Amino acid sequence: MENFRKTTRIEVSAAELERWHFRPGAFQRLTPPWENVEVVEEPGEITDGARAVIKTKIIGPISTQWIAEHKDCIAGNGFTDIQIKGPFAYWKHVHTFKDADENSCTLDDSIDYRLPMGFLGKMFGGGFVRTKLERTFRYRHALTKMDLERQASEPGTITKPMTVLVTGATGMVGSALEGYLKMRGHRVRRVTRRPTRPDDVRWDSGKGEFDLPKDAVIDAVVHLAGENVAGGRWSAARRQRILGSRREGTRLLCETIAKLDRPPSVLVSASGVNYYETGTEMPVDESEPRGSGFLSDVCEVWESNTSAAEAAGIRTVHLRLGVILSPAGGALAKMLPAFQFGVAGRLGTGTQRIAWISLDDVIDIIHRATLDERFTEAINAVAPDIVTNSEFTETLADILHRPAILPVPALALQLALGEQMANETLLADLAIAPGKLEQLGYPFRFPRLDSALAYMLGRST
Repeated sequence: MENFRKTTRIEVSAAELERWHFRPGAFQRLTPPWENVEVVEEPGEITDGARAVIKTKIIGPISTQWIAEHKDCIAGNGFTDIQIKGPFAYWKHVHTFKDADENSCTLDDSIDYRLPMGFLGKMFGGGFVRTKLERTFRYRHALTKMDLERQASEPGTITKPMTVLVTGATGMVGSALEGYLKMRGHRVRRVTRRPTRPDDVRWDSGKGEFDLPKDAVIDAVVHLAGENVAGGRWSAARRQRILGSRREGTRLLCETIAKLDRPPSVLVSASGVNYYETGTEMPVDESEPRGSGFLSDVCEVWESNTSAAEAAGIRTVHLRLGVILSPAGGALAKMLPAFQFGVAGRLGTGTQRIAWISLDDVIDIIHRATLDERFTEAINAVAPDIVTNSEFTETLADILHRPAILPVPALALQLALGEQMANETLLADLAIAPGKLEQLGYPFRFPRLDSALAYMLGRST
């Protein structure tokens, strides 16, 4: 039998720590973003006998199912997870919450486990499992501490429960946002072409279909849906699909919510920092005009088609997103394999600046924007730490303890993606400042690139 244990001090009461774990969405929130995991069944509440079922990808299409049952759910103390079915010969995970003093507590995770195949399993898999547990619980404890201490510092209005309608809810940002909103006590209704849950709302923006009844009670709307701009070369047909998805989808959504018997109070609609001109000498904020290029056109179309919501008096926020960093998807997920194998390097000259932001900051900003009336119009969702591609490459390589000495010439990228796509994405020089967020006093969870990457990858700086 092996034992793994991690303890962390958190500046809230043990009762609040326990409530956090018992909320819907906490299980989804605690899943590390680098894990290829599907939550098949999440318990509605943590009680004796309740079960969580997840499917974990091992390699390629091969996956395994893990069923854990809750035991010893004692109010004011914690609970235990016992593996019913899964990859271990034995697994017992005890979660303990204890007050340290009047204003703080300790989170203690203790896991007794035994690998399959006895001595051979321990010899060949013991080190791998121990490293995996260390990464996982470094991430989970950091997230729990960050969420709870941030929540404790917020004004009371931030905790107001809402019903939030979310388009693009199954994507990287949307799925993370769903767990976070549920953990904060909100109800989430997903807008999707293929509903699978009772609360899901069906739509097909291409056909102008949206099954949201006029008497639906929606407090806030988050619009994230749109054709992936990095999903393939920009042929003429693909450009039209990208633009059309923003135009038709945004227009249909805004016209529908504007006609509700009681329209929502706020719409947070995604856009991008590619709205601005590239290659500026100084960082630009929200006061700067739009730039030129296809992606500037995409952002303009996305933002201009919210007019029906604005005309109905719905407070509208255009969240101009930078490169969202998460190993769950997007740019970082595509980079990681090359970096992990030590065959990565700067792109082009490496002097182009990157406007980046952590996924945790994105979902926190979206949540704040739904509740704080000071959030309005265009807001640059980027971290204040502006880095070049070379600096980004070096930082990621250091975090992973890998070399990054194989640069990719600009010409190779232009041949692979097409000249315009390469120039407007991987080679674009975007120096963007979070002007409004800094004016609003938003406290970034990850203002620096090194701490953001270390957290998201479960590594130490």
